[in-house]
Amino acid sequence: MPGNMLSKGEVFVIETDAASREQLSTALQQSAYDVICFADGASLLSEAKERMPACVLLEMPPDRSALDVLKRLREENCMAPVLVTSTNGSIAMAVDAIKSGATDFIEKPFRTHDIVSRIDAAIDESAQPDSSRQRWLPGCEPLTARENDVLAHLAAGLTNKEVARRMHLSARTVEGYRASILKKAGARNVTDLLRRIFGQGSPGQV
Repeated sequence: MPGNMLSKGEVFVIETDAASREQLSTALQQSAYDVICFADGASLLSEAKERMPACVLLEMPPDRSALDVLKRLREENCMAPVLVTSTNGSIAMAVDAIKSGATDFIEKPFRTHDIVSRIDAAIDESAQPDSSRQRWLPGCEPLTARENDVLAHLAAGLTNKEVARRMHLSARTVEGYRASILKKAGARNVTDLLRRIFGQGSPGQV
């Protein structure tokens, strides 16, 4: 970390690619984060019991074991934002990661400076009080604060990419939230969703 710069907190990292791990560590340290890299989820979970990281960056392996790590972190009340990276950038994978507690889902290959920006945004957001605004259908599973934010942007007529830019997320993460919202509402598409929630048609087409 550069001299005279106060630490912004610790970032726990699981990343198997040595070159990516080194680049991430360097970039995060230059941005005033302390970086602790772990070989596996068990060692990360053990450390998380002793200290609360500012953020967690988890690589999703083919066996999807990162989902178990995510769930365990949440079960043990580790509320630090968790960003998941994966070479499998499917919407289904993004939905599963978000349901398990991920804040963001980032496809590989990624640009290191993008990851640092996403971590900054995730930490900033986690420091804000949860949004209390809820507009939803009776009998449906409630939306999370993040899903409410995504819904508000969709209702304003923004595309997935525009929502992603506004919320400092990946487009795939927004698609994951959107799919989760549609499933909770039992809606076929965004137009159908907005018609059900807001009553008269869609204020914008996505």
